[in-house]
Amino acid sequence: MHRHGNQDPIPCCRARHERHEHHDARPPRRNDLLAVGEVATRAGVAVSALHFYEAKGLIASTRSEGNQRRYPRAVLRRLAVIRVAQRMGLPLALIAQALQALPAHRAPTVADWRRMSAAWRADLDERIRMLTQLRDELDGCIGCGCLSLKACPLRNPQDTMAGSGPGPHFGGAGS
Repeated sequence: MHRHGNQDPIPCCRARHERHEHHDARPPRRNDLLAVGEVATRAGVAVSALHFYEAKGLIASTRSEGNQRRYPRAVLRRLAVIRVAQRMGLPLALIAQALQALPAHRAPTVADWRRMSAAWRADLDERIRMLTQLRDELDGCIGCGCLSLKACPLRNPQDTMAGSGPGPHFGGAGS
């Protein structure tokens, strides 16, 4: 326990928690800001990736008096979330949407991650289903000269799948 001035004793963990809660509402202090190179090194990404993420609205920086980018320390956790989400195959638009729901000047918390991952679960389950279907159907298909046109998932008589957009489609006509 610590005594703060004439205040009652406060347990250390409670004092830290209260400081953390107030951190959510305030912008980062000057000494909490990191240079672009330090962020890139610590996050394991290229400087160009930081610029790209910033242009897409995934992260934000401020400018120093010399017009150099400075990032709040909380950007490191945001970058970790972005990289994990990308490894799961999530599009940047979906990641940006999730991050926009968070306060700009604080790192995502465990509760934030749980909300984001729960929201992404259905999309991931659908991706897994589609990849499993593709894997299972690909074993019997060489993509052309198929001897089993009735069972071929790539078959598209009379171009019926044109309305589904460009590129190959699985699970449509002929499957």
